[in-house]
Formats: sequence, C-alpha cells, structure tokens
Amino acid sequence: MSEGLRIGVLGPMTATVDGREVALGGPRQRAVLAVLVAARGRLVTQEALIAQAWDERRPPSPATLHSYVAALRRALEPGREAGQTADVLVREHIGYALRISRHALDAERFTLLAARGEELLRGGDPERAATVLREALALWRGPAYAEFEEHAFAAPETARLHGLRLSAQEDLFAAELARGRHAAVIGDLEKHTAEEPLSERGWELLTLALYRSGRQADALAALRTARRMLAEELGIDPGPSLRRLEAAVLAQDETAAPPVSATDVDLAHGAAAAGAPRGRNLPFALTGLVGREEERERVALLLQEHRLVTLTGPGGIGKTRLMLEVAHARTDEDGPWLVELADLEEPEPQLVAVSIADALGIRDGASAARLAEVLGERRTLLVLDNCEHLLQAAAGIVAQLLSRCGGLRVLVTSREPLGITGEAVYEVPPLTAGAGGELFLARARAVTPGWVPGESDAEVAERICRELDGLPLAIELAAAQCRMLSLEQISTALNDRFSVLVGGPGTGPARHRALRAAMEWSYRMLGRPERETFHRLSVFAGSFDLDAATAICGRPVLAELAALVRKSLVTAETGTTPRRYRMLETLKEYGRKQADPAELAAAQAAHRSWVLARAAGAARWMEGPHAARATEQTTRDQPEIRVAFTSALLARDGAYALQLGGALMRFWYRSGHVAEGLGWLSAALELTPEGMPGPRARALIATSALNYLKGDFATAARAATDAARHARDAGDTVIEAQGLSYRALFEGMGGTPGTARRAEAAVELARISGEPWLEAEALMVLGMLLRIDGEGERAREVLTHSITLAVACGHRFVQASSSWLVMKSDLDLGRAEQALTTGLATLRDLEEDQDVTGWLVIAHTTAAALALTGHAEEGAVLLGVVEERGARVGFSPMLMDPVDGARQSAQVRAALEPGDLARCMDRGGRMSPGEVTGLLTGLAAGRGEYDAAGADRWPYRDSSSPADL
Repeated sequence: MSEGLRIGVLGPMTATVDGREVALGGPRQRAVLAVLVAARGRLVTQEALIAQAWDERRPPSPATLHSYVAALRRALEPGREAGQTADVLVREHIGYALRISRHALDAERFTLLAARGEELLRGGDPERAATVLREALALWRGPAYAEFEEHAFAAPETARLHGLRLSAQEDLFAAELARGRHAAVIGDLEKHTAEEPLSERGWELLTLALYRSGRQADALAALRTARRMLAEELGIDPGPSLRRLEAAVLAQDETAAPPVSATDVDLAHGAAAAGAPRGRNLPFALTGLVGREEERERVALLLQEHRLVTLTGPGGIGKTRLMLEVAHARTDEDGPWLVELADLEEPEPQLVAVSIADALGIRDGASAARLAEVLGERRTLLVLDNCEHLLQAAAGIVAQLLSRCGGLRVLVTSREPLGITGEAVYEVPPLTAGAGGELFLARARAVTPGWVPGESDAEVAERICRELDGLPLAIELAAAQCRMLSLEQISTALNDRFSVLVGGPGTGPARHRALRAAMEWSYRMLGRPERETFHRLSVFAGSFDLDAATAICGRPVLAELAALVRKSLVTAETGTTPRRYRMLETLKEYGRKQADPAELAAAQAAHRSWVLARAAGAARWMEGPHAARATEQTTRDQPEIRVAFTSALLARDGAYALQLGGALMRFWYRSGHVAEGLGWLSAALELTPEGMPGPRARALIATSALNYLKGDFATAARAATDAARHARDAGDTVIEAQGLSYRALFEGMGGTPGTARRAEAAVELARISGEPWLEAEALMVLGMLLRIDGEGERAREVLTHSITLAVACGHRFVQASSSWLVMKSDLDLGRAEQALTTGLATLRDLEEDQDVTGWLVIAHTTAAALALTGHAEEGAVLLGVVEERGARVGFSPMLMDPVDGARQSAQVRAALEPGDLARCMDRGGRMSPGEVTGLLTGLAAGRGEYDAAGADRWPYRDSSSPADL
C-alpha cells in the first residue's frame, strides 16, 4: 500500500502521491476510480464496475476496463514495477477493490473526525470537540462526488456524507453554545437554517442561541418560522424537543431548556432515570478475534450513524463474536447491555420484554412502557443476540423503545433483519482465505501444544478454509480435529463435512457444537415452499439470477427466494443487474442432503435443461457480431456447465452430453479449453456409441476442431469424416459442409494431395445451406489449402471474398482467420509492412471479441512481422505475451501451425541477441492485459492505423463493416 497516497472526493475528485497531484485520466476512467472509492473497500465485481461507471451508456469491452485499471494503477502506485502485484487497486476473485487506509481518503478522515467530535461533545469537552469538528469540516472543498452527481452509484454515498456533514456542522454549533459563544454563532445558524430548513436540530440551536443572547422575541420568531416550514414542506408539526424548547422560552426558564448536546443539562433527564441501574453485562471472549478488523470498524461506524444496526448472515458466520467485539469497544458510561434470546422458544413480546428487563436489572415490571420509562434519555447500547426465531416480537419491542428513548441505540444479531424503518443491515461476510487460515492455525495450535506449523501447513489451512466457505464456526470445528487428524486428512474428510465437523466446546450453545446443528437451526424455520426452493437451488454450482431460479424450480419463486435471502441462506450480490444470488457451498451440500432423492434428481434434470438452453442460445451468437457477449455469458456459465456434464454422465444421459458438447464447440475453440472440451466430448461419445446422428455429428465436428488446435491433424480429419457422414444421415447440411471442409483442411495439412478440390465441393454445399457465415468459413479453408498448394494469387482472391462475406454477416472469427492467412501470404512475398498493418488491426478486434486462440495465433504472426520491420524488441515482447498466455490456457500456436509457426518464432528469435531476447520475452510474460493493449495501440498509432478516437480499420473490408451491423 502506498503510504503517501491521498484521495479526495469531498469536492472534485483528486489524488496525490507524496504531496504531488497525479492525473486520473478522462471522465470514464475517473468514474471507475470513483465507483471503487464509493464501495469503501468492498469488492466490486467487474460486471458491476462496468455497469456503474458507464451507467446507462453503452458498456465497453472488458479490455477497455482493464486498460483504465492499468492506467489508474500507474497513477496511484508510480513506483510499482511492471509485473509486480498491485497493492492499492487490487484484483480479487471476480472483481476489483481499492485497498487504502481510512486516513488516505478525505471522506473517511472526515467521518472519523466527525465521530470523534461528537464523542468529545457528549463527553463534556466542547473545547476539543470544536477543534476536531472544525478540522473535519475544513476537508470539504465542495459537494461530495461533485462530478458524478448524474451517476447512480454516487447517490447513496453522497447522501450519507451530506447527512454526516449536516450533523458535524450542528455539533460544532452545539459546541460553541456550550462554550458560551451564543451571540457569535447566531449569524452562522441563521445561514444554516436557511440552507437546511427542515433540520429541527438547526432550529433548536438557533432558538437557544437567540434566547441565551437575550433575544426572546427573535427566538420565538425563529420557532414560528420552523413550525411554518415543517407544515408547508412536510405537513407535520414540530417534534417534542422543539415544542419543549418553545415552552421553556415562553416561560423564560433557561434551565428548563432541552439539551442540544450532551454538555447541556436536562433536569428531566436526571429525574426520569434516577435510580436506574448503570454498568454493563457483556461476557468476555475466551479467544482472540481473528481477521475481523475491517468488519469491526464498519459496524462501529454504522452504530455512530444509525440507532438500529442488525448483523445478519448464515449460522456459523461469526455474528455474535463480532457483536461482542464491537460492543466491548464502546465507551458509553451506561452499558452496553446484552440480551441473549436464543433459548426463548415462544415468540411472545412479553417474553422478549422480560429478557430485556432481566438484563437491565429491572425487577418491578417488564413491559415496553416500563422499559421505555427506565431507559428514558439514557445514552446506552442494547444488544439483542439471536433474534431470527422471534422476529415479530423483537421488532415490536425495539420499535417502541427507539421511538420513545432518544438516546438508545440497538445492536442486533439475527439471520434475518427485523424489518424496522431506520434499520441498518450489515451482512457479515465470510473470512478471507488468509484470515481463515490464520484462525485455523491459531485454534489448531491451542489443541496441539508444541506443534509449529510450517509453510506447507499454512497453504493446506487456507485450502481448508476456502472449502469451508470462510465460515468461522466450521473452521474452528475443523481445527479441533487436529487432535486426531493431520491437515491433509481433514481436507480430504471435508467431502463429508457434516460428519467430521463435530465436537465443538461443551460450554457453547448446542447449535455451535456441530456444523449440521448450525444449519438445522436455520432450516427448521423454513416453510415447506421455502424448503423445496432451498433444495432445488442447491444444484447450482455458482451464482444465479431470478430467471434461472424460476427455471430450475419450475414455477415463480420470487417470494421464496426473498425469504431465503432474508434468512441468510441465500446471498444477494449487490451491484449486479439483473440481481444475482449465491449460496455457500456448505449450505448447498446441506440442501442436497435434505432433499428427497427423486426431488434432487428432478432439480438436476431441470438444471441440465436450463444449461443446454443457454449454451445452445450462446452458440447461435458465436458466428455473428455478438460473439463477445456470447463468450462472456458462457464463461460465466462454466461452473454450471461442468455440473451439468457431471450429472448427465452420472445419470448416463449420453444424448444430453452430446448435445451440450456440440453446442460448446465454438466456445471451447475460442477460449482455448482444448483438454477440457475433448475430455467431455470423449466421455459423451463413449456413453452413446450408436444412434442420434444429429447430436453425434455436432459432437464429432467439435472433436475435430479441438484436435486441430492440439495439432493432431489425423484425428481431426477422422472426426470430420465421421461428422459429415452422420450429418448426412441426419439431413444436417451445415454440419455436413463443415465436416467436408474440415476433412479437406486437416488431410491437406497432413500432406494428402488434391484436398483443395474437396474443399471446393464443401464451398458449394455451404452456399446451398444458405448460411453466409458457413460459406465464409469454407472459403477460408479453401484459401488456406490453395496457399499450401502454392497458388498464392488465387488463394488471396478467395480469402478476400471470405473476408467480405464474414464482414457482411459479422463473423469475426472467419474475418480474423482469413486476414491471418493473408498476413502469411504477405510474409511469403516479403511484404512484412502490409502484414504488420493487418495484424495490428486484427488484434484490436479480436481483443474486443474475446477470441483467445485467434488472438494468440495472430499475435504470434504479428510478432514475426514486427521483427521483420525493424521492431525486434517489440516482436520479442509480443512473443513473450503469446507464450505466457498460451501456457495459461494450454494452447500453443505452433501446434496448430507447425510449419509457419516455427518459422515465425525463429524470425523473432534471430533478430536479437540471446540476452536481449530473454529480457524482452520476460517483460512480455509479465505484462497485464491493459499493458499489452497499450503496447499494441501505441504501435498502431505510430503507424497511423487508428484514428483519433481509437477506432480500428480492418484491411480488405468492403463498405459493410461490423460497426454498421
């Protein structure tokens, strides 16, 4: 983390590093940073980041976001070397987060100072309070997030900060009054009430300042103005505090004036609370809290801002432990008071009231009215632990107490919110793998004295914690098994986690002595429709939206899903549109175990149908201009696809596996998932050796294409031959044409002569099919074979026609592939400059199209073109990128293009001395996606290949371009 970094949002957004302001880029790049700042350290998914930063505007490609992130990282961490892990703007799981200290952000510094000023004021120290509050308010340079007022993401944070600013300003006025500076603040208070006419506290402060300055008539006039404003704007009368103040002014009784801050004396306060018990009843934890520093700060801040805060989350997430830590840190002279409700079985309001009275030491009656009378104006914190089974009863009591006791704050733990107006809900997150590993090792050392964990133990501990969803209860139960099992044994045993995670401490609640008991506590509170929905949703592998839940459940489930979210059995992912939901793996496993076998099988079959429908729909888009969007969707669906394949094979549903494998052919090919695709296809074909010619043909054509990427041309040709035969039997002209075309190509690449003639026949069949994308692909294959046969000029004509057709129908895969073959023809003829022009333009479109293998193949050839045009170092850097990215996905361009690929690699390597070559390739291997984009954009801009707006120009393109479609 950069210690010298400071970010300001209380006014126009600024950033400084070691006192020097840094450039944050254009409006959209600044919006990306602002979204992350407004998240206050929380993870923002890539999808949510794009949606919020671009708001209602057309969203960009992920590559654009990556380039903005890379630029922001360079600005915020100028000393970070290329390839070094970012400390400030970090990538975590499926999104980004801003990791800076609270003091590095002016909004957080202001929040801390305002809270400290309020605390000093209440503690009777107006001098120091005024100093701190002035420092806080001096941080404001204008409206918060001023330049993002039209963005929806900024509205909640802007409202929060405005409210805090209003409170801090009024606290400062109260401090000045407590210092006796009544007349000095009248002018500022008059301005304040003019700007905030609906703030009753502002009118109270102005009235008191006027009254104490000897201006009784003006004080009464201010009260009349306040009454009129509230009536005209809100249709309400002044609150009790303003009414009491009006009576005191009329009676000329300054001592009876109500308190404006903790430093003013309210005689009634002392009388109402006389004899009430003072102290606290919080138990002390027997173990230290691990990994909850940020959560503890956030909950404490929420308690400063809200009078009712509820900690929610599934069983075992650590709500009670976090609550105790936050409550112990309070400095109230009175309380906090803990009320434990887990043992109450009847949801009766009277029983809840009795429990609260017992905790407060009240012996002369237990009703909401008596509790409110005793609490009165006391400033204290009431803590209600485990309210989920008493929601209505607890909510009713809490609502009454808060409405009648102005100094009361309430902290609640519950698996479901109370649902009261003004309630702030904090969903306690799971522990990170690092914090979870630390907790596991701490508890394991406690039960195995003398054991010193090594580095490998720490890695296994983190793996265990990931498998346990970061649930502290599950982690502690797993650590307790170290008395009997090694860490590896524990990890293996988690396949049946509910059997191994038992034996919690006998002093704790029964629901915390075994993981199953913690799950059962929540499960028992579900109605039958909610249980059925819970069972069915447990078949999902990852997150899902409402439409997916409806499809798997076979009926509308909004009500049941909302109930499961409220009860912390399903988590709603904020910031996603449409909203997505997720279940912890532990909860999913419990749900599957509770489901009837027939019910579970039906849910899995529905899940398979849903996955196939999505995969087939995406496959139809893969051959057109929306291939990038289809690729993004299928990438997100990968966990579901793998689960669907697995359940189909276990159910011996080979027909389904063939259909799904055929639908995923283009995705696997573009993404470089060669080994995975071939694995699923092989299993499906073995399970269904006969019959179903249509699905079998599509699975075989996928097998052929993936073996081509693997460099196994003989197997690819055999699969294509079989695909064409089965497609003919099924009457599928499209797959038959593809099969004939692929067979000709792969046999030709294997050395068989005369294959161009068979490719011509495939072109004719493709024309008959009426699919322009298929004809463009067949022409691409014919052009490739003509080049192999030495017919360069004819090959160029055919390839140019292929590109024209591909552009017309938006089939970028063929557009890029045919352009690649033209590049190779140009290199054959010594036209390296022309090849480089084509390569740089093609790479830009492929990056936006998210075609991984296509990008790698063309980048490999572009690297050679760079080396041959005097850009040897850039060529070596690009070759390093290709080798590193290819290794990551398990694909090498030289496998599918062994002759030209090897020659191109040799051209790059021969252009530099070995030391320089190694340095450049190492640099390329460590470059981020944004840095690679910057490199290619810079090269293209230097050659005039991109216009001022950064739009690329495809070579060999007719008047119809993808941008026009």
